[in-house]
Amino acid sequence: MNKYEGLFIFNTAGKEEGIKEMIDKVSAEIATAGGKVDTVQKMEKRSFSRIADKRHTSGFYANIIFEANGAILDVLRIRMGLNPDVFRVMFTVAAAPKPVAA
Repeated sequence: MNKYEGLFIFNTAGKEEGIKEMIDKVSAEIATAGGKVDTVQKMEKRSFSRIADKRHTSGFYANIIFEANGAILDVLRIRMGLNPDVFRVMFTVAAAPKPVAA
């Protein structure tokens, strides 16, 4: 199993509450697909520098680090594309921690 980082931008248009529930749903999707969530880093709401759609001018960012095999990434992309709460998602391989010199 490899470690991955998922950067999620949640659709907050018209709703400011419920971010925790959105993150919990995504974490449950990762677990259902066979992954194991390690860390959830809530970030903040940010305005988009390029606005493609006037309905979506900002989003709430969250970084979820999880372990999974590479085959489930395609499944997660499809599931996140069907989730109306997820505006954008990007998966990357998590960097290994650097050893600390003594």
